[in-house]
Amino acid sequence: RLLPWSEKSMSRNLKLKMRIKKTILHQNIQGELSMCLICWLFFLGSLICLNLKVNALIPSSPQDQTRRAVRSINDAIRKADGSNCRLYVDYLIPLPPETSEADIDPWPGGLAQQYTYASDILKEILQSVVDDPAGPCQTQVLSEPDCCGFFLQESKTAASQDVAALLFPGADQLKQIADVDKMVGSKRTLLIFNRQFKRPADFGFGKRKESEKLIFDRFSWGFAFQELACRGEDVKLTFEHPNWNSCVMMEDGETELPLFDPQPTRPIYDELGTKINEVLPEPLWMRMLGEAEEKGLKFQRGSDDQSKSDEE
Repeated sequence: RLLPWSEKSMSRNLKLKMRIKKTILHQNIQGELSMCLICWLFFLGSLICLNLKVNALIPSSPQDQTRRAVRSINDAIRKADGSNCRLYVDYLIPLPPETSEADIDPWPGGLAQQYTYASDILKEILQSVVDDPAGPCQTQVLSEPDCCGFFLQESKTAASQDVAALLFPGADQLKQIADVDKMVGSKRTLLIFNRQFKRPADFGFGKRKESEKLIFDRFSWGFAFQELACRGEDVKLTFEHPNWNSCVMMEDGETELPLFDPQPTRPIYDELGTKINEVLPEPLWMRMLGEAEEKGLKFQRGSDDQSKSDEE
């Protein structure tokens, strides 16, 4: 038998335990809610970052460029519906890892040096474009002096799903282009990857008509990532089926200033210059001069920052 004071003590202890349990439960609920809120904010932030990357006009990395190229080429092939699909691809080959800012020419070996890098990229693109690829990509050098190669990725599904490509073809390879085009046939896709010609005149007077009939009248764009200088600005052009996009890369190296709305035709140089004058009235040298007057020269900024840190 418990004494009265013992019963009261047990009652108080029981109430205290209940309060402790409620406090712990309340804290657990708050912790779970906080964790859910953190996870939701992280997920929302990831979506925002992903959306920014998707909406970027130019590829953010070589891997992103390859993904975009594969997607655009597939869209172009689907539009052709398996009938005489002939596509240009302009791929911006990344600089070799050993390149430094002091290098005047990052490719001193020219196309011969680029060939190894480009062939690996082309193989990866072909294996991603072809559904159910049948083994590794087949390759053959068509012209060693001109660094022109032929690539074929076969499909297990059907021969019509095969995709062939010519790497670095130039004006001297018109006959090889005709032979490859005939071998590939009208039901399979043929890519011209990083062509070394731009217009029929590049083939000379005697072969101009032949080049127009074989190439320029039949090939359309599958993917492109191009760089050029216009009015001193760093201009980027991209083609992702079915439209061209254009922008100026600002001096910070990250900000993209769009020029034209997406359009099916590639903007010409004069159009780019006129548009740049409209959206950027001050040329680059004036903007850089204004920055120097405001912040000082770059080498002075570094010394000033160092002296301030030393004083602190």
